[in-house]
Amino acid sequence: MIINTLKRFAALCLVLLSMQVALAQQKLQTPAQFLGYELGEQFTTQNRILDYVHYLAAQAPNRMKVEEYGRTYENRPLVLAFVASDENLSRLEQIRENNLRQAKLQSGQVQGDQPAIVWMSYNVHGNESVSSESVMQVMYDLVNPDNAQSRQWLQNTVVILDPMVNPDGRERYVQWYKQASNRGGNASPYAWEHWEPWPGGRPNHYYFDLNRDWAWQTQVESKQRLQVYNNWLPQVHADFHEMGAESPYYFSPAARPFHESITPWQRQFQNIIGDYNREYFDKNNWLYFTRESFDLFYPSYGDTWPTYNGAIGMTYEQGGSGRAGLAYKKSDGDTLTLADRIAHHVAASEATIKATSEKADQLKQEFSKYYSNSLRNPEGEYKSYVIKHTATSAGNLKMLTDYLEQQGIQYGYAGKSGSLRGYNYSNGKTESVRLSPQDVVISMYQPKSVLVKVLFEPKSALEDSLTYDITSWSLPYAYGVQAYAVPGRVDVSNSKPAAPAPAQISIEKPYAYLARWTNLLDLKFMTQLMQQNVKVRMAERPFEINGSRYEVGTLIITRTGNERLGDKFDTTVRELAQKQNIALAATNTGFVSSGADFGSGNVRFLNMPKVAVMTGEGVSPYGFGEVWHFFEQQINYPITVLNTSYFSQVPLQEFDVLILPTGSYSKVLDDKTLEKVQEWVRGGGRLIAMESAAGFLAGKKGFELKKKSEEREEKEADKKSKNPYENLRTYAEREREALEGEVQGSIYRVDLDKTHPLAFGYGDNYFALIRSANTFSFMEDGWNVGVLKKNNHAAGYVGQGAKQKLQDALILGAQEMGRGQVVYLADNPLFRGFWQGGKLLFGNAVFVVGQ
Repeated sequence: MIINTLKRFAALCLVLLSMQVALAQQKLQTPAQFLGYELGEQFTTQNRILDYVHYLAAQAPNRMKVEEYGRTYENRPLVLAFVASDENLSRLEQIRENNLRQAKLQSGQVQGDQPAIVWMSYNVHGNESVSSESVMQVMYDLVNPDNAQSRQWLQNTVVILDPMVNPDGRERYVQWYKQASNRGGNASPYAWEHWEPWPGGRPNHYYFDLNRDWAWQTQVESKQRLQVYNNWLPQVHADFHEMGAESPYYFSPAARPFHESITPWQRQFQNIIGDYNREYFDKNNWLYFTRESFDLFYPSYGDTWPTYNGAIGMTYEQGGSGRAGLAYKKSDGDTLTLADRIAHHVAASEATIKATSEKADQLKQEFSKYYSNSLRNPEGEYKSYVIKHTATSAGNLKMLTDYLEQQGIQYGYAGKSGSLRGYNYSNGKTESVRLSPQDVVISMYQPKSVLVKVLFEPKSALEDSLTYDITSWSLPYAYGVQAYAVPGRVDVSNSKPAAPAPAQISIEKPYAYLARWTNLLDLKFMTQLMQQNVKVRMAERPFEINGSRYEVGTLIITRTGNERLGDKFDTTVRELAQKQNIALAATNTGFVSSGADFGSGNVRFLNMPKVAVMTGEGVSPYGFGEVWHFFEQQINYPITVLNTSYFSQVPLQEFDVLILPTGSYSKVLDDKTLEKVQEWVRGGGRLIAMESAAGFLAGKKGFELKKKSEEREEKEADKKSKNPYENLRTYAEREREALEGEVQGSIYRVDLDKTHPLAFGYGDNYFALIRSANTFSFMEDGWNVGVLKKNNHAAGYVGQGAKQKLQDALILGAQEMGRGQVVYLADNPLFRGFWQGGKLLFGNAVFVVGQ
C-alpha cells in the first residue's frame, strides 16, 4: 500500500515536473534568446526578423496577428503586425469598420467600445536600419504577458506595426555591411564599413525614395501599403528614420512651415507627443532636439500624408543611418553604438503608444470631428474642382481618376451643361467656365476634403521659405489637364454620363489606323506595337481626313509595310488599342483633305530604338531609377543598363539612344570617352542629357548648350546709392538667405515650339516642376524647344535671385550633330514618377526626335 502510494506520488511529481518544463519551454523568448545574440551585436537579416515576428504571433495568438499585405519588386514579403488585448484582437475587423464609420467613409453606427489606433512604420529608408532591429524589442514588450504596462496600454489601443517598409533597400545595406565590417565593428569613421558604396541602401529596388512616395503611390510598396492604410486610417502614425551619425535624436514638435490645413489639435498634439518623448529621454540623459529641420508641408512624407488623412503624423530621427554601423566614433569623442540607437527608437515607440493610450478619448473625438468638418464644412477658398473632359485630355483624365480612386478621394461628373466662374490653372485668372456633362467634379464636401485641398490647391500658402522639399505639386499641373478651382459648391452626379460612342471601325481591312498622340497611354500603345513588330508612322504636320482634324504626332499605322503580319496586323492593332483605352480610327485612303498625304516625307517612319541608360558611380541613383522604372514598369519597354565602371569599353553602335540621367560625369566622360560619344552621335545616335548631365555638356566643344550668365542685379551706380546698412546680414539667417538663389520645386509654364518633334502632342506650353535655377542660354544653332520667358512662374517658392535666372532661359532643347541628335532636358519630366504631364515629352526624346 505504502509502496503504491509512493509510486503514485512519484508519478505525480514527474507529471508536475514535466508541466513545469513545458511551461518553461513555452515562456516567450526575447529577441536575444530567439536570435542567439543581443540586439545591437549585429544586424539582423529580413528573414530572421520575419521569423521572430511570426514566432511571437504563434506564441501569443490572442494578442498578436500577422498579415502579409504585399511583396516588393524583389519578391520579399511586406507584413503588418496587429497587437491588441485579447478582446480587441478577437474583434479586429469590427474595430476597423468602426473606425471607418468614425471617418464617415462607411455607413452604420459604431459597435462596442472603440479603441484608439496607432500605426508605426519602420525602415522606409533601407540603410536607416536600426528601426527594424528596434521593432523586435517593441513587439516583445507589447506581447509579453508579464509586462503590466503594455497590458494597460492595450486595453484601449490597437497597435499596428510595419517592421520593414523597404526590405529590398535594407537587405542591400545589411548584406554589404556584413561583408565589409570588421569583426565586432570598427568605430573609426575612416573604416570601410562606414563608407557605404553606390547606390546605398536608402532607396528601394528602382532607387525611389519611398518616404517621398506616400501621396504619389508610384512604387509597388507604396500602393500595397496605402491600400491597407486607407482601410484602417489610424489616429496616430509614427515614421522611424535615421539621419547623420553626428546628430542626436529628433522628435516632435515639428519645424515650421506647417501647412495651413493642419488643424489646431494636430499642432497641439505635436507638443503633447514631444512631452511624452521628453520624459523618456530626460530620464536617461539622452540628447535630443525638436522644432528644427523637419517640417510639415510637402504632402508625400510618412508624417504629412497621414496628417492630411486625419492622423497625428510624426517623424522620429535617430543619428546614425548608413554611416554608423555597429559603432561609430563621433567628432566629440563619444562612440555611438547600434545598441544605443536601438534603445532610443524603442523609447520613442513606447512613448508614442503611451501617449495614444492616455489620450485615446481625445484622439478619437478629434478624429471624428476632423472628418465631420471635412464632410459638412470644408476649409479653404475653393469648394469644388472641375476637370474638363476633352478629346485630347481623355488619357490624362483617366490616369487622374484612377489616382483619385487609389487615394480614396470621391469624385463625380457635372452631368449637365452650365456655366460658372473659377480659377483657371492654365492662365492664373478667374474667368467663366462652361460645364459639359462629362467634366469631372471633385467636391470638397467629402470625408477626405483636406487631402483634396492640399493636392489640388493652385498655390499652397508657405509660412516659411526654409522648407525641406518641393513647394508646389498641384495635380492639374502634374497631370496636364485643363482645370478650374471653383469657390462655390458644384452639384455632382455619381453616374458617369454616356460618352459619345467611339466611331466604330467599319472597314474590315483599312488602309491605315489613326491614333492621337496626347499622353503616356498613347506612348505605351506605340511601344507595344513596336514590340509586336508592327511598323508605325507619325505625322509631322496637322492634317484633316474624313472630316476630322489630327494634330502633329498622330500615329499612322498603315497596312503598307505590315503585310508580313497578314490578318494578325488588324487583330494586334485593335487589341492593343483596346487594352490602352485608345480611341482608334481607321481610313480606307492615304489621301488627306489638308496637310500631308500618308506617303509624304512629312510622315516619318519610327524605328524601334535600342535604348541604353547610364548607371553607376557618379550617376544619381534617383535619376537613374526614375528612367529605369519608366521603361520597365510604366511603358514595359526593354532597356539596357550600362555601368560607368566599364562604359568606355561599350560598343555604342549597338544602341540607338543613350540616356544620361542627372549626375556628375567629369570622371566618367573624360575627353577621350566624350569624343567617342560624339562620334557615335554624328553617326546617327541620340544622346539625351538630363539636368546636371546637360550642365556637364554645356560649353564643351561640339555642344551648342551654354550656361546662362548671371546678370548683375543692379548697376554699380545704383549700388553706391543704396543704404549701406542693407548689406549687413545676421549669421542666424544664413540658411534662409541662401534660399534667395534657389527654386524649391516650383511650377513654371514652359513655352514650347510645338512644331518640333520634342514637343509633339503638346500645345503652346506645358507646366513643368522646376527644381534648379541652373539654367541655359538660348542656343544659336540648336532648337530652343522649351523656354522660360518673363512671368512664367505659376506656383511654389522661388528666391529673388533665382527668379532672375529663370527668365529668358532654355529648359528643353535639341541639337543636330552630324546624322544624330543631342537632346537637353534641364527639367526632369520623370521626377519621382508622379509628373504625368511630362512623360510624353520624355517619350518624344527617346522615340521621336531624330527619327
